[in-house]
Amino acid sequence: MISMRPPKRYTIELMAEQEVLHHRGNYLVRRQRLAPGEATPWHHDPFHRVTVVLSGDLLNIEFRDGGESVPWKITVGEVDWVEPSDRVHRAVNVGQQVFEEVVTFFLDRPDAEPQPER
Repeated sequence: MISMRPPKRYTIELMAEQEVLHHRGNYLVRRQRLAPGEATPWHHDPFHRVTVVLSGDLLNIEFRDGGESVPWKITVGEVDWVEPSDRVHRAVNVGQQVFEEVVTFFLDRPDAEPQPER
């Protein structure tokens, strides 16, 4: 017997939870959480930053220009220095666990937007 169930669809919700933990001068520290199926808004990264991963298992980094997505297999406790990039992208939690990170942004001025949406 052949199953006539419709194919499973993947729905992405733009509901990243972000909380500023500290902001003084040109330094901003932010916590971000993405539940499975959630994505960040499209943005670019004009500033250096350090990210500390607290939880999660798998994200896809998608590019607005249509380039191939890049999977990021999460390692809890991972700490990375991230260089600035003008390429517009978003992170999508395609894993089974909530992704959570704390990021320190090194801004060029106190009122700068750390990850401007595009």
